Amino acid sequence: MSFDLSVIPNKNIIVAVSGGIAAYKSAILVRRLKDAGFDVRVVMTEGAQAFITPLTFQALSGNPVHTALLDPEAEAGMGHIELARWADLVLVAPATCDTLAKFAAGLADDLLSTLYLATKAPVWVAPAMNQQMWAAKATQRNLNTLIEDGVHVIMPDAGAQACGDVGLGRMPEPEDLARQVTEYFHRAQRAIAEKFGLLAGKHVVITAGPTRESIDPVRYISNHSTGKMGFALAAACYAAGAKVSLIAGPVSLDTPNGVRRINVQSAMQMLEQSMDQLEKGCDIFIATAAVADYRVAHVAEHKIKKAGDELNVALVKNPDIVATIAQQEKRPFMVGFAAETRNVEEYAAGKLVAKKLDMIACNDVSRPDIGFASDENAMIVFFAEQYRLPQRDLEKASKQEIAQQLVEAIHDALHHEPDETDPDELK
Repeated sequence: MSFDLSVIPNKNIIVAVSGGIAAYKSAILVRRLKDAGFDVRVVMTEGAQAFITPLTFQALSGNPVHTALLDPEAEAGMGHIELARWADLVLVAPATCDTLAKFAAGLADDLLSTLYLATKAPVWVAPAMNQQMWAAKATQRNLNTLIEDGVHVIMPDAGAQACGDVGLGRMPEPEDLARQVTEYFHRAQRAIAEKFGLLAGKHVVITAGPTRESIDPVRYISNHSTGKMGFALAAACYAAGAKVSLIAGPVSLDTPNGVRRINVQSAMQMLEQSMDQLEKGCDIFIATAAVADYRVAHVAEHKIKKAGDELNVALVKNPDIVATIAQQEKRPFMVGFAAETRNVEEYAAGKLVAKKLDMIACNDVSRPDIGFASDENAMIVFFAEQYRLPQRDLEKASKQEIAQQLVEAIHDALHHEPDETDPDELK
């Protein structure tokens, strides 16, 4: 599962397909861009339609396919202007020799060439052609012109071609193209977030997932935590402009985009890494991990053989990571979590004071709809008394949405002026 909160779902991509055998790859490209969260519309030249049908792209993109310069169904019949305004990026894949020549010469005799002149969006071209056509002086001259005009040229791959030749001219694989587009928007969004995000300039350390406390080389003690909430928070903090270090117990989750992940197993390892991050400089510490309260006193060197009906294992108490961090001289803004099965609010309020936290979020894991392994959550957030902020009830929503609301709560606490609080708020 990926937790990648970004601007991508709000971005519009035009995939322009010109007439080459590589057009079959464009169908996969559209699918990959859709999977990444982009809204995709397809423009096809007349030549492209000889290799693959518009119906294929309509089914994959979920949008009508554009083939005509003057579309009678478009506003005022000016379909190219509408598309030009709609696009956040125009990706021509494959881009044939003819298409490159038209762009370089400024021709506008079909929908694609006219769209190229009409759009303010970045234009990327992925040339695909016979290796000799690629090497031709005219082609290279046209490419240089496009580069000077600000077009981003994606270099073709080398290999066997449909004509039987071997050399440069193969369109890159759809997965690689989709990755490049995704990274482009991530970089753009990151630059904005680092300047204007709610947590811009902050270093956030997050613990997530369970810990495993070994009994012997084969067996261990653990819990049902999946780490989903912590990983969602890591993604949300990064999207808010923070530098994020994620100390993760053993979980099967993809690392959120841009987040530095540190894998640990035991509670002692998690504490060690937490202290190390604190020493390096930490502004906000978010403890979502379900840390084992106890560990085995003496871990067996070899697998314990089955003998008898009972096995007695001595346990010793693990250190309280969040309380330990909160007591340090270089204390960051502390956010704790309370996963309880009863008296949720009472226990959470007690932990807030006892562990000297700035903020705590509590949830009832006995509820099957928001418990461990659920993709949704609901929480109550309490703030330390000095912030003079009322509790916040976060209604049931996806863990990604909950994470964004928690980021807002952290921001509000960090920037809250107590003297601005209306006393009636606290009643």
